[in-house]
Amino acid sequence: METIALLLVVGVLLVIGASWLAPRLSVAAPIVLVVVGIGCSYLPGVPEVEIEPELILAIVLPPILYSAAVNVPVTDFRRNLRAISGLSVLLVLLSTVVVGFVLHLLLPTLPLAAAFALGAVVSPPDAVAATSIGKRLGLPPRLVTMLEGEGLVNDATALVLLRSAIAAIGGGVSFGGIAGDFAFAVVVAIAIGLGVGLATVWVRARLGQPTLTTAISFVVPFLAFFPAEAVGASGVLSVVAAGLVTGYKSARHLSAQDRISERLNWRTIQLILENGVFLVMGFQLAALVDDVEHEHLSVLAAVGIGALVTLVLLAVRVVFVVPLIASLRREERGVVDRERELEERATAMRDRLEAAKDHPRYSSRRAEGFERRVEMLGADLRFVRDEGLGWRGGAVLAWSGMRGVVTLAAAQTLPHDVPLRPQLVLIAFTVALLTLVGYGTTLPLLIRRLGVRGPDADATTAELTELMATIVQAGADRLASPELVRADGSAFEPRILADLAANRRRLSDQLAANMAAQAVEQVTPSQEAYRIMLEAEQAALLDARASGSYSSHVLERAQTVLDADLARAAGGGSLA
Repeated sequence: METIALLLVVGVLLVIGASWLAPRLSVAAPIVLVVVGIGCSYLPGVPEVEIEPELILAIVLPPILYSAAVNVPVTDFRRNLRAISGLSVLLVLLSTVVVGFVLHLLLPTLPLAAAFALGAVVSPPDAVAATSIGKRLGLPPRLVTMLEGEGLVNDATALVLLRSAIAAIGGGVSFGGIAGDFAFAVVVAIAIGLGVGLATVWVRARLGQPTLTTAISFVVPFLAFFPAEAVGASGVLSVVAAGLVTGYKSARHLSAQDRISERLNWRTIQLILENGVFLVMGFQLAALVDDVEHEHLSVLAAVGIGALVTLVLLAVRVVFVVPLIASLRREERGVVDRERELEERATAMRDRLEAAKDHPRYSSRRAEGFERRVEMLGADLRFVRDEGLGWRGGAVLAWSGMRGVVTLAAAQTLPHDVPLRPQLVLIAFTVALLTLVGYGTTLPLLIRRLGVRGPDADATTAELTELMATIVQAGADRLASPELVRADGSAFEPRILADLAANRRRLSDQLAANMAAQAVEQVTPSQEAYRIMLEAEQAALLDARASGSYSSHVLERAQTVLDADLARAAGGGSLA
């Protein structure tokens, strides 16, 4: 027990050290940790670490996926759903089939179903390393969202295919059965995940205590995972659905302190678990080699086949990405016509609504809802036009196929009676290692050489300035309302309200001019008026997010600043 505790402490320290060192070496932390783990596995006297693969898939993977899902902007995910679905479903399926046939040709004694099983194991890329590199080097947000979305969903596809392939080894499944199981796994998983996400947000919104709401958030991934798995659905996809709905609903239903606590706690959990698994991944190399040699199989052959499979996976990914980018570019070229069509339909609908104003069934709410839908559709079209993904971005997308956590854990779930099992596990590890280190170390160079960049800093500042002006004006309008009174019914002193609005405008200007700045402590003689103003600003920010008119990273920045102010107002801070 003491040895395990010591290994855990050392592991956490290595994760922290690698996470600090990696940016200074211009590489992703997972790459450093895999290399460190490999080195540690060959140190004399170091005990062998054996972790059940089911433990990683059922205990470690759900919180990793949940922590990533709650931070993915749902609007961006929806706008890129077609590309994400293609990468995470069709590409995984194609990779599984192609790699399966290649393995069956290279290893004739390996049954085709077992070859497909290993194909499913190595098919899903792990987005951790790619997105960490991409965010550090300033990749376009749309490209980062595609990588994050692919990494969230493709694990579910791969694990469902793996389960079907393992069942096929015993001859207990057909093509129709696989298709039916896949459809069931997806539909039921999404339903369970959405239900868990909505229910837990509802409960947490009524507790009013950050410690309790945070404690509930720690079990949400497992509340989504285990019921889905119990009924034969995809627990992984259920966790992703729960995370997405929680992240989307938290801005409206959870308190600012809840959001701040959850943001910090889950980022810490994500850091430890994600990087810890990569450390363990490298640490297991020596044991994998020993297993192959113990079965009198060839380590060199396994490494060679793994290298060949890596090239096959790259070729399949490139072949898939080319038509994907072509279709996105066609969509971009058609935006002007679609914008014109939207405006024509909107004008016609407005005319009909105006003509029906005197009708008894006319509803102003219906007219407002229509305008919101038009605004959202217009924002979606502007997104396609302004954030188009060209061939250079496609090259980065094709070169971001690093494998990792799921590949190694899933490989070790192969049945022990599968022929050449130790060699198959080492092949999977070789693929994960070569893609992680090979792609991960060259991806920054590729991004720099191609000149792929995210939004211009001046444009981002201008967008933030516009957003801050909008929400601050909403707060000022609320303070200027003649209906505004204290909780006891008395009126606020006009000078206090005017000073509060003026101070808030100055603060928003400072924040927009310097995006790295933090919200500063405000002192006002009216804590109640300050809180009312912030609530109006939060409502305006929610409306801005729902409209889709602002980019997700600007909305996140504004929400972070506003959360700090809301939490301070709720706690009193230094406000009188």
